[in-house]
Amino acid sequence: MAITITQSAADHIRRHLDKRGHGLGLRLGVKPSGCSGMSYQIEFVDDPAPEDQRFEAFGVAVFVAPDSLPYLQGTQLDYAREGLNEGFRFRNPNEKAACGCGESFTV
Repeated sequence: MAITITQSAADHIRRHLDKRGHGLGLRLGVKPSGCSGMSYQIEFVDDPAPEDQRFEAFGVAVFVAPDSLPYLQGTQLDYAREGLNEGFRFRNPNEKAACGCGESFTV
């Protein structure tokens, strides 16, 4: 399974990379955190690690370290605006539950 990126997420990533002036894409990861156990991490990638898995769509790349990949397999990265709220949305088929505030999840 792969990580997929929607057109909306790709456009948002591209705008921020252009504004930043450099970078190859985003790194997605997970870390122990929050009341449900895990939280998503997002950071710009200037130099990918040799072991990173690369996923590409709509001209942008997303990198995932091998230790995060089992938690993210099959995830779709989207970007949405709803009223005054906007941000990345993770549609993760591995997610079993999420905390009420949406900051963490359980697999």
